[in-house]
Amino acid sequence: MKLVTTLAVYSIKGGVGKTTTAVNLAYLAAAEGLRTLVWDLDPQGAASFFFRIKPKVKGGGKALLRDQGALDAAIKGTDFERLDLLPADFSYRHLDLRLGQSDKPRRQLERLLKPLRREYDLLLLDCPPGISTLSENVFAVADALLVPLIPSTLSIRTLEQLDAFLREKMPRRAPQLLPFFSMVDETKALHRTIMQDAPRQDLQILQSPIPEIDEIERMGLHRMPITAYAASEMAVGSYRALWREVKLVLSGEW
Repeated sequence: MKLVTTLAVYSIKGGVGKTTTAVNLAYLAAAEGLRTLVWDLDPQGAASFFFRIKPKVKGGGKALLRDQGALDAAIKGTDFERLDLLPADFSYRHLDLRLGQSDKPRRQLERLLKPLRREYDLLLLDCPPGISTLSENVFAVADALLVPLIPSTLSIRTLEQLDAFLREKMPRRAPQLLPFFSMVDETKALHRTIMQDAPRQDLQILQSPIPEIDEIERMGLHRMPITAYAASEMAVGSYRALWREVKLVLSGEW
């Protein structure tokens, strides 16, 4: 991996495992020695919840967009070494409006993250679903979009829509798409079929799926990355495999 990377965990659809992926990969990156910052951009604040940090920012999203000092002050340390969090705030639901009022609405996150790139090796953005002014800011600043896909025809369709959007709107500087299968139940014939057929559709999907298992769903009870406490090789090993593959892609070795 190069010295500084901005990785966004993003999907047009909700409920596909974005936050659990962001939280676990951030933990693995920090455990390997990378100074890591997670920005919980989703007003629901799930990543903040998993890290046991109150989803509250003084002055809300308006203050962050107006003052770099407010953003720096909002960053919190987590229970894990080298892993910090910029918490969610319920006011983030108005970020699209705030961004739209600025002179360069699609470049505001880039302005905010520029000084942070001197402090961290990995900036990991946990994004709300949908395409909006906020997501276009994310596309402009991210080196890569890590896109969870439930093995279904609708998820494949949203990936194709995202790819088409990026090709049209950002032909010169689109982030690299890194889709992977999430919440996989291999007892379901449809899941197996979709995963087998995807490579034939010229979709460059990563080869490390995340299973749908109870242990991952219980992360909310422990309120920490599953990779920090679980003994299940299926749960922990799947995230480790995904992180290894992401690193290979970002370093150009994949």
